[in-house]
This record gives sequence, C-alpha cells and structure tokens, in this order.
Amino acid sequence: MDIQKNIQDLKDELNLHNHNYYVLDNPTISDFEFDKKLKQLQELENQHPEFFDENSPTQRVGGTITKNFQTVVHDYRMYSLDNSYSVDDLTDWETRIQKVLGNVPLQYTCELKYDGASISITYENGKLKRAVTRGDGFQGDDVTNNIKTIKSIPLQLKGSFPNRFDIRGEIILPLEGFEKMNQELIEIGETPYSNPRNTASGSLKLQDSAEVAKRPLECLLYFIVGNNLGISSQYESLEAARNWGFKVPKESKLANNLEEVFEYINYWDKHRHDLPYETDGVVIKVNSFQHQDELGYTAKSPRWAMAYKFKAEQVSTKLNSISYQVGRTGSITPVANLEPVQLAGTIVKRASLHNADQIEKLDIRIGDEVFVEKGGEIIPKIIAVDLDKRNPNAEVTKYITNCPECNSELERKDGEANHYCPNFYGCPPQIIGRIQHYITRKAMDIEGLGGETVALLFHNNLVKDYSDLYELKVDDVIPLERMAQKSAENLVNGIEKSKEIPFERVLYALGIRYVGETVAKKLAKHYKNIDAIRNASLMDLILVDEIGEKIAQSVIEFFDNPENIRIIERLKQFGVQFEIIEKHNPNATEKLVGKTFVVSGVFEKFSRDDLKKAIEENGGKVGSSISAKTDFVIAGENMGPAKLEKASQLKISIISEDDFISLIS
Repeated sequence: MDIQKNIQDLKDELNLHNHNYYVLDNPTISDFEFDKKLKQLQELENQHPEFFDENSPTQRVGGTITKNFQTVVHDYRMYSLDNSYSVDDLTDWETRIQKVLGNVPLQYTCELKYDGASISITYENGKLKRAVTRGDGFQGDDVTNNIKTIKSIPLQLKGSFPNRFDIRGEIILPLEGFEKMNQELIEIGETPYSNPRNTASGSLKLQDSAEVAKRPLECLLYFIVGNNLGISSQYESLEAARNWGFKVPKESKLANNLEEVFEYINYWDKHRHDLPYETDGVVIKVNSFQHQDELGYTAKSPRWAMAYKFKAEQVSTKLNSISYQVGRTGSITPVANLEPVQLAGTIVKRASLHNADQIEKLDIRIGDEVFVEKGGEIIPKIIAVDLDKRNPNAEVTKYITNCPECNSELERKDGEANHYCPNFYGCPPQIIGRIQHYITRKAMDIEGLGGETVALLFHNNLVKDYSDLYELKVDDVIPLERMAQKSAENLVNGIEKSKEIPFERVLYALGIRYVGETVAKKLAKHYKNIDAIRNASLMDLILVDEIGEKIAQSVIEFFDNPENIRIIERLKQFGVQFEIIEKHNPNATEKLVGKTFVVSGVFEKFSRDDLKKAIEENGGKVGSSISAKTDFVIAGENMGPAKLEKASQLKISIISEDDFISLIS
C-alpha cells in the first residue's frame, strides 16, 4: 500500500468536497462522511509525520497559537479607493479618465463593495504561502494561521495558474452566522458583538487559530496582482480566480458604458438587503489592465477605480450634551453626546460636530432631536435638527472660549475653521497626543507601547516629550498599571529598536503640522538630513516639489521654536536617524539628473515599476502626467493616444525603452 499516495488522494478528495460545499454551495457528501474521511487523513498524517503538509485539509481546524503577529511589507501596495456619492461624481470621473486615455471605448467591471476586513493572500506554485492584513497599505500583520481556518479559502489551487501572485479580498461574517454567534452569547449572559465587520476584523487577530476556526467567516476575492499573470482584464481575472478555486461573488457584471453602471447601482441599492452579507456600495473598475496601467495611481488611490457609496442610513435621536476634545496640534473638536441609538449595525452614542461654524450653521442646541448618519458608513455625524421638536426655551449654543484641559484662551487664525489651544508645551492632551503620534506604526512603530501606556507614562511624570522615551528603564515602567516584567522589557526593547527607523518616518513622527507621510518623504529626499531642513528658508521650502506656502510656513515655525530644537538634539544623542542613509547601487549614475520622464504603455524588458526605479536610480525624476516640465516620454506598446497627442503638441521627445537603455548605458 502506497501511504503517500493514499494521503494525497484523501487530501484531493477533501479539498474537492470543501470547494463544493463552501464555495459552490453544492455539497456532494454528507457532513458525517466528510468528518469520517478527515479523521482518516488525520490518523494517517499522525502515523507518518514525514508526509506532513502545512496546507493539508486537517490544518483548517486550527490550534496554532500566535502571541505576536509579525509585520510584513506587502509585495504590492494595497491602495484605498476614492469614494463617490452621485451619478455626477461618476460622470466627472469618466471625463478625467478619457482626458488621459483619449476618448477610447471603455468597459467597466462592477462589483459589490463588501463590508469586512481586507486581506492579501500570496500563492506560490498553487499553494497558500502567506496572508497579510491591509494594515496601512504598505505593510500589515501576518495572519496566515488564522486565514487557513477559513474554509472558503483554497489551500491548494486547481487548474492552470501563475507561479506566484497575490489575491485581495474581504474577510466577512455572513449575517446569519453573526446572528447565531450573538444568540449563543446572549444565552450564556455575555455581551453580544456590535456588528459583523468589526467581529470579522477582530477574528483575524485572535491568538488561538482554533477559536478562529469556530467562527463562520468567509472570504470573498476580487483582485489579482502580480507579474506575468496572463490575464488582460479585471472581469477575466474574476473568472480565472473562480476556476482556480476561489470564492468570487457572482454579482459582478461587465458594463459597456456608464448607463449600464448606473443600472447596476440602482438595482443593488434596492436589493442589497436581500444579500447574506453586509454591503455599503459598488466598486467600478476600468476593465482593461492596459488602460489601468495608463491611468496609474494618485498618492492614495488608483485612478482607474471608484467606489460608489449607497446613501447612508439615517436616524434621529436626542442631543444630551456637547463636550470638547483637544488634539495633538491643539485643535479643538466639539463632540455631540447622544441618546444611544442603533445606526448601520452599531450603537451610536457620540458624533463629531467638526467646529464652531458647523454648530452655528445647523443651529444645534442641547436637548434638540437631531438627525444622525454615518459619513461613508463609518463616522457618525449630525446632518440636521428636527426644529418641530425643539424646546422653545432651548438656549443658543455658545462655543467655549477657553481650553477644557488647561484653561488657556483659545485662538482662531484667519482662514482656519478650528479653534486652537496655544499652550503647545503645557496642555496635557497635546503633549500626550504628540507622543502617541510619535509611536504609531507609520511613524516610529514602537512595539509594546500603546496610547494608553503613553498617557500612564505622562501622568506618572516619566515622560514630558517623546525624547524622554529613550531614557526609560524596565524598573521605571514595571510599577505602571497592567505592566509585568515581560511587557516592560518589550516596551524598552521596542523603543531601542525605533532608532533604526529611517529618516523620512522620523520626520513624520515629529508631528510638524501639515507634514504628513508624503510630505515628509519629499522633504527627506530633497534635503537628506534634518539640519538642512532646519536651515532652509521659506522660499527654499516652497520650491521643493509639492510643498506649498502653508506647509513651508509650518516647517519654519516648528524649527524656530527652541523647545523643538532641544528635543531634536536629544533624539540625535540617543541615536535616532536624522539623515538618509544612502544605499549604494553599483549600477546607479547621474546621467539623468535634471530630467523628468513620463512612462506610458506596456514594456517588454521592464515592468513599469522597474522602469521608474531605473529612472530614479540614475538621477531622473518620474512625472505622473505630461506637462511643459516633461523632458522625455518613454513609450511602450499601446501608449494612450491622449498622452501621445499631448507630447507631440508640447514637442516632448518620445523614446522607446531601448532608447532609454542607451541613455543610461
């Protein structure tokens, strides 16, 4: 008897039954028979550990404990989508697309936008290799052990597929399964979960994969990314993924024009409540991958996709009071405290009032009956007051004049919507907020240190600014609430490790107003070190690509403050990175310095990303669109006619990839 073949045959049979049941919803074997075969396989694998396979159907039951989820950089960035809320928004989007592509015939793939937790799953040679949460789009948490317990995700693919690719999807909790979980909690006297989305998201970070296996999670896949996929369109990729064994929603549709897109939206706006899952809109994608390549990306989103959000659910409730929060920059945010009300699957108790102008515009008063909706189905906001129910004695709301935390008189600059507390270095929420910003994943990513612990450190006089973190010792931290020896060691080690964080993220971590991730990267790349930025004049800063006067003025003000300089000098002494560490590339040159290139079309010898990297490595700059500042357009096959026409009008040199290779040779 060939044991290895017997094991493989059982695995293949169980994988097929699993696919029929969880993906096709068409079981061909009873649960009893399935469990019997699974137990048979488990016994064979236990008797013959030399044939262990991490992707065996027996591994779906879970049991692996993950104490710390490892952070993994995505091979391909996970972008967010731009949102639209009207037909006009989509029409404007198509107009922008056609300006780039040159009024070519377009098809669109329409898909429902499922409300779950985003995941990216890597397959190699048909086997599930890794699963990573979205995180910040650049990196996420490795949750492979938990993902393997979800039975609608294939561990081994069928048919013919690329050697390696990532597939993106949404981990969702069907409404029926969610209700069943909550009923079981209620029966044992536990608090039920608030909504399916948060429950699905939280499930991915459970330490015991056996607990994840007990939850009726599903994964709906919708996007494939990789090299040499052999696929030319989004709609084709969905069909291919189905054939490989993935659960791809059948509600997707290929539309030949926007009118058909609008028909799809109108249909599902009415019928979405018939679905077994939560959905909050429709995603529309330009179907052709070639057109997608031409359109490219903004800093945050693909230009070739748009999410149409269904009109938000709206409820009315009573406004009990207004409180005021102080942010890390001193910005004051008024918050409405509401009579708790159910809204879009969650209990809402608070809503943002934005600023004094918004309160005045809506004429919101304590005791009013107000209409609340979720902006983009996420953040609750008050959109109107029910004046018919207003108490005639209700007093007009007067915005506070002093900081609710330190009592400093508030300021409001010309042209600014918000009030600010000017007590930058003495107002506790501002100090705590800056340190909390400093430690975030996108900034210094200090493992073992969270926002609540930062507040404890401050209130126990252990830190007054983020440079004080580097003087913390294990013995200082252990007395804090809920802090054990191991936790204290992890915290101190995490702070030490943050000294390896590159300069552009350190610059972002400093919390300079208006200097976000993208601006920090631009400044770091241009100036190379912190002293060069500190010594730059206002005009020097404005001349940096994409840095306007508002940002430049904020940078000047930050470095004019002696306290900020003192903190930076301390951070330098502790070994924090304040300059770019140049990585030596033996093939790099300065042949393209001062030249701006736009890349368009499909290439044989380079991927588009590799071509852009080669431009930058040789001193050139990559432009996103053709303008008078463009020196060369590198044209591949099927270059967009609009770009070709614009380049010709501006008399810009159009070169091939071979011409480019000659330029840098």
